[in-house]
Amino acid sequence: MSAPFIPKRIVITAYPKMPDAFTEAEAMSVFFHQCGIEAPVGSLYDEDLRSRVKQGEFDMLIAVGGDGSVLRAGHLCAPSNVPILGVNLGRLGFLIQIDRKEWRDYFKRLLNGEAWIENRMMLRVEHLRAGEQIGVSLALNEAVVGRGQNLRPVRLSAFVDTRELTSYVADGLIAATATGSTAYALAAGGPILPPELRNILLVPIAPHLSVDRAVVLSEGATVGIMVKSENAVFSVDGQPPAPLMEDDKVRVTAAEVTTQFVRFGDPGYFYRNITMHINENSSGFPR
Repeated sequence: MSAPFIPKRIVITAYPKMPDAFTEAEAMSVFFHQCGIEAPVGSLYDEDLRSRVKQGEFDMLIAVGGDGSVLRAGHLCAPSNVPILGVNLGRLGFLIQIDRKEWRDYFKRLLNGEAWIENRMMLRVEHLRAGEQIGVSLALNEAVVGRGQNLRPVRLSAFVDTRELTSYVADGLIAATATGSTAYALAAGGPILPPELRNILLVPIAPHLSVDRAVVLSEGATVGIMVKSENAVFSVDGQPPAPLMEDDKVRVTAAEVTTQFVRFGDPGYFYRNITMHINENSSGFPR
């Protein structure tokens, strides 16, 4: 666990499409004002606010919403080393430790020096065509190469450090972080990795007569996913998919930046959180 963290320059962002997000965010701003800290409120998509975050005006961002809001906040905050504190108004919240009913107690603990910073690895994802870079982005959860609206599986070849690992005929292939191991990769049958691990996880989606096991690679690995069919797309952290052409390549490596989360208590919060979600989801099934 890292040293205690007490922020001085806080910004509060709300997910505009979520009911009550701005109402809750404004209440948080009033709380901090009463503690002698000015904490402006804005939309996570407001360009002026985003520019202020990138320029280092704040030393902590509070994301009011769900896991999707925290993912978007991670893309914004990681390059500027701004820690994120999520408050969950959504359904799941694998990335979020605080529920909407608890934030006042946690904010008191925050200002009392009871918080610490958790660093989570991100991925650098490059789209290459004929050796030229088409685009590059960061992922906190995963990069997915898969079939588009066409129902036919895609043909993919996976490389690790330029050596071919295997070929897939599948709905797709996920390259995930430990954080992403509880997202799409988990739904595809992958293992759950502790969040502090700096590994790259490869998980095939509905493989057909192909390797159906997940592969855990070291942080220093370079993953190449070569497209061998015409109907492929790729997506980073659930963003709208981009089309891929045959022989395009998606290259995945560990990013130089990390997403920083503000946490409370011991690191065992992760297992308590995930156990709670698993128990909730299984409660409706007969035992």
